[in-house]
Amino acid sequence: MSYLQKIDAIVNEIVQPAAQATDRDAAFPRAAIDALGASGLLGLVSASEVGGLGLGLAEAAQVIERIAKACPSTAMVVCMHYCAATVLEKTGSDTVRRAIAAGRHLSTLAWSDSGSRSHFWAPVGSAREDGDGVVLDGSKTMVTSAGEADSYVWSTAPMAATGMSTLWLVDSDAAGLSEVKFFDGLGLRGNRSSPLTAKGVRVPSTAMLGADGGAFDIMIGTVLPVFSTLIASCSIGLMEALLEAACAHVSGSKLEHLGSTLAELPTIRAYLARARIQADMVRTLRDDTLNALASGRADAMLRVMQVKAAAAEAALEVSDTAMRVCGGAAFRKDVGVERYFRDARAASVMAPTSDVLFDFIGKAVCGMPVFG
Repeated sequence: MSYLQKIDAIVNEIVQPAAQATDRDAAFPRAAIDALGASGLLGLVSASEVGGLGLGLAEAAQVIERIAKACPSTAMVVCMHYCAATVLEKTGSDTVRRAIAAGRHLSTLAWSDSGSRSHFWAPVGSAREDGDGVVLDGSKTMVTSAGEADSYVWSTAPMAATGMSTLWLVDSDAAGLSEVKFFDGLGLRGNRSSPLTAKGVRVPSTAMLGADGGAFDIMIGTVLPVFSTLIASCSIGLMEALLEAACAHVSGSKLEHLGSTLAELPTIRAYLARARIQADMVRTLRDDTLNALASGRADAMLRVMQVKAAAAEAALEVSDTAMRVCGGAAFRKDVGVERYFRDARAASVMAPTSDVLFDFIGKAVCGMPVFG
């Protein structure tokens, strides 16, 4: 069975049926994650030499898009796992790499510090040597899969070297690590995205991922392309679900006094046409971003920044359009629009936010240093 057949089966049999309860109860999609692990899909980007599928970003984007169409919360969990797995493939031990490849280990990123906001590559948390180990202190504003992941790729300021940050692999059961507040918010309610604090968390010196002070290159050069492309893929899947639900509603809603459906109104069709164009433009940009990264094009990093911003902003507009054309019915959960409307709010404020990316893109097109 191909990876696409596997993901279709899991989405149809597990993710889609549980999606409403996942959102309503803010329930972590454990059954879906277990199924993805058992099928080998949590090891999609893990190398074949450690038992993974050995596939790449293009395949991961297809998986995330397919899941997001059914449940954006579940897609976000898998997205952040793939981001963490990308780091661990380069810097982690064979033990953790094999566990991820076998589907027994869920990881995630813990990068957004309370004091760094969108500048996640410059954390304010600390790491200090203590005997034969290292002690970590700090707080993260929002960590996907908090309390559910098996490990966190955790960032701190450098321990001794120059540079902006250092990465560590922290076990989720480490003493001193705690979830500050369970998330109960507007959208993406099922991905267990919560603040975490580290107070005197002791890790072995071997928990360092890469070099002390060397996290910037990993964060920007290795992870940002994966994160941006997969977040954009999540937005694409979400937009597809919105368009499908909105078109089904307007095609089936009768205007009794006119003897026609909402879809027969030119204004309704025009709104949906614009939304369809926006979604298709983002998909085209996403696919070009994948091509730019695969071929090493000079504009690859520009595309990486553009695709997250474009997808996040388009998702906002497409979700607004779906609410508009469905009218008051859009507020009902059974129409299938309002949850995606809420979930669409998230991507634009995930670091780096759309506003920060617009600044970076502006610097790039003006020939200025982007991250200086």
